Amino acid sequence: MDWLADFHFLRPLWLWSLLPGLLLTGLLWRSRRHSGGWEQVIDADLLPELLEASGPVGRRRWPALLLVSWVLASLAAAGPSFRQLPQPVEQPTDALVLLLDLSYSMKSTDLAPSRMDRGRQKLIDLLERRSAGQTALVAWAGDAHVVTPLTEDHRTIANLLPALNPDMMPMPGSNAPAAVSRGLTLLASAGIPRGHLILVTDGVQPEQVALIRQQLEGSGSRLSVLAIGTPEGAPLPLPRGGFLRDRNGEIVIPGLDAAPLRRLAEVGGGRYSELRVDGGDLDYLLDRGLFSAAESAEATSLQADTWEDQGYWLVLLLLPLVAAGFRRGWLLVLVPLLVLPCTPLPAYAQSTPSPEAAQAAPQPESAGTAETVWEDWWLRPDQQALRALQSGQPERAASLFEDPAWRGAASYRAGHYQAAAEAFAAGDGADAWYNRGNALARAGELAAAAEAYRESLQRAPDSPDAKANLSLVEELLKQEQQDPQQPQSGQDQDGARGEQQPPENRDADAGEDSSSAGAGDSGGDAASRQGKPGAEPPGDPTPGDDDHGGAASQPSPPGPEENPWAAAARPEAGEEGDGEAEDTAPPLPRFTPEEAERRQALEQWLRRVPDDPSGLLREKFRHQSRQQQRARPRNDDAPYW
Repeated sequence: MDWLADFHFLRPLWLWSLLPGLLLTGLLWRSRRHSGGWEQVIDADLLPELLEASGPVGRRRWPALLLVSWVLASLAAAGPSFRQLPQPVEQPTDALVLLLDLSYSMKSTDLAPSRMDRGRQKLIDLLERRSAGQTALVAWAGDAHVVTPLTEDHRTIANLLPALNPDMMPMPGSNAPAAVSRGLTLLASAGIPRGHLILVTDGVQPEQVALIRQQLEGSGSRLSVLAIGTPEGAPLPLPRGGFLRDRNGEIVIPGLDAAPLRRLAEVGGGRYSELRVDGGDLDYLLDRGLFSAAESAEATSLQADTWEDQGYWLVLLLLPLVAAGFRRGWLLVLVPLLVLPCTPLPAYAQSTPSPEAAQAAPQPESAGTAETVWEDWWLRPDQQALRALQSGQPERAASLFEDPAWRGAASYRAGHYQAAAEAFAAGDGADAWYNRGNALARAGELAAAAEAYRESLQRAPDSPDAKANLSLVEELLKQEQQDPQQPQSGQDQDGARGEQQPPENRDADAGEDSSSAGAGDSGGDAASRQGKPGAEPPGDPTPGDDDHGGAASQPSPPGPEENPWAAAARPEAGEEGDGEAEDTAPPLPRFTPEEAERRQALEQWLRRVPDDPSGLLREKFRHQSRQQQRARPRNDDAPYW
């Protein structure tokens, strides 16, 4: 009777499905007993003798068969189990460490365009083939440095490879033993007893083979070699012209010496291959036959608590009942239960907009289309709104969003600024007031926009965007006071002011550099400013370059831990092809000669900043090299290429 003590359900929540089955069967049984209404005029004891049989016995008993089928299906879905399956726990140890040679000899052009370029591309191809397992990358020259530790994110390694070049290495030379030592350290620190090291290089010195052999003894790891280069070699070009020369003044022409590399692969227990174009080198080096099954995964003595699902036995009992019911057609009674979820539920706004906002806000689309019904089956309204916003349907997104912050962001992007302002009014944070000020400014209500910016500054006094937009709105209000004949509407203001624009458009012209990420899984950006793309010169500092900004972007459904008002305040700059935004955006404000000169100087200074993605790695390697040189003697006799 041990099985009875171990009996349990793997998915006990499915037992709740018994309740609607019992309710449905009871209703059907009750309707059968009271069919015809004769029980109101004839005594219940005489009724069975006077009425004819309503049909075959099987048809009269089909509610009971339905109940039995429902119970069996619910119990099978709950997953009854009473027996454990012995299953050993395996710890995968398929780890690969790539050791990329960044010595100066890799600049040789005997393999076009260079050995370095061919080696990096070959490693990218290797990472594309490697679908599983941990991989690390070590760059080495006179010393070895870890580029990425062991990770399953192969895309990150592939993104870092183009930034690696010999010029970034702090110590010249070709110290292969240091690279192997660094790779073994990575495997040991990750708790992996066996691994595979691939040395990508154009040569090692013969005396280094014995050192590497000592390092590999007892480690359990294997070392393979991918050789790059030709025996003839080619001179090494210098950045300022000419070629690299040795200490005797002779031009250095490093050729590929395959003999030490072959011996190194032999003592390392791995394989040797020279670089090929057709990919046969990778097929040979990554052959799974290189490692035995015991080396690729270690089985421990632990047993997993895996319970065997016995629900399939109940399914076998259910099949004859379902087959009989399907043949007679009484399973059609379940069709209404499947159709009920198709009926879309109405979505109600959390706040009542003003008549102007109700007129400007988009009306929800009809929910009768097949696509809408399908979305109602599988997606919540906020998820449907996110998809609509990402597919360029901000009006439909505004009608689906229930959260006022996200509804305001969608309305802003759709150009319904009054509706956006009403939606943002539901919040009381600094970002909510800031977004409301942007929407009011775009709607032409400058006085209300200035008040909204002041409310935002009361909650976040250090906000540079709110300060800049408030200053601009106050300046526009002063101009209106000086010219009382100037109209109030947004379009008339554009025509009267000519060169002026509302504050949120300053944010909108920030460009395409701001990012917008989904808040449901990974991020929090939910709004992008909508403006005239490319209106300002690139590099001009605008308030929209900070975290604050106008509202209207591609939001994701807000998560429980997220502040949607903050998400709605961050921009993704105006998108190309937005014809409505481009038509309605006013021209740029007119700058004084001093301001224009200052902006031009700043733009020229920003253009002089070098775009060097390898700078961070270079500084990292330099710092590590300084620390390692204190404990390692310097060998001036070793080749520096």
